[in-house]
Amino acid sequence: MAAPVLVQELIEAGVHFGHRASRWNPKMRPYIYARQNLIHIIDVRETIRGLLRAKKYLQQVASNNSLVLFVGTKRQAGETVERESERCGMPYVSDRWLGGTLTNFRTIRNRLARLEELEAIRSGDQLGTYSKKMQSALQREYRKMYRNLHGIRTMHRLPECLVVIDPKKERNAIREAHALGITTVALIDTDSDPDTVDLPIPGNDDSIRSIELIVKQLADAILAGKGGTTAEVERMKSEGAV
Repeated sequence: MAAPVLVQELIEAGVHFGHRASRWNPKMRPYIYARQNLIHIIDVRETIRGLLRAKKYLQQVASNNSLVLFVGTKRQAGETVERESERCGMPYVSDRWLGGTLTNFRTIRNRLARLEELEAIRSGDQLGTYSKKMQSALQREYRKMYRNLHGIRTMHRLPECLVVIDPKKERNAIREAHALGITTVALIDTDSDPDTVDLPIPGNDDSIRSIELIVKQLADAILAGKGGTTAEVERMKSEGAV
């Protein structure tokens, strides 16, 4: 996707629409182009700069066989985060960030073992040996654990990087990443503090189309880093991200 085409797609997806000016974080000033109808307009050139930097970095991470954890628990982001993470073979959190996902990783791994145990019970004849009340309790436990843990069940080691949609919403994830020295990449709107992330991508983090476009671009970079299709690699080259 050549740069002019990317600019057009970003604009069509509404990536440049920030929050109401009254809700802005002054630290986002360098990324703001103008104010229009009480709304801050994000400078698309800054969006592209941030996006290309992030893509180059993620491609490098993927080429080293390291993990990238996608985090987007807001309603507008969940479905896209699940789809694109699975497409590029990376773990994700799309429903709720569990405290200690990174900083208490061993405990999380133990909970994943419990999820696998519950799945074994459900798929075999063992479930029928329990009372109906116990079966109902096990089913509830399974649904809750599956919702919270399914996306990270393949994360057998800590990630090299977090890709976050809205660092203000995901501040607990950002805090844990900082504590462990894990790099953070984020789609960040005008109401957030860019100093909290290592590689900010200024853009609309509330629009489904905006989130879809940015996350798809980042997933493409990971696939290219893994030795993806020739088309993916060529597209990265055309954007200057390789």
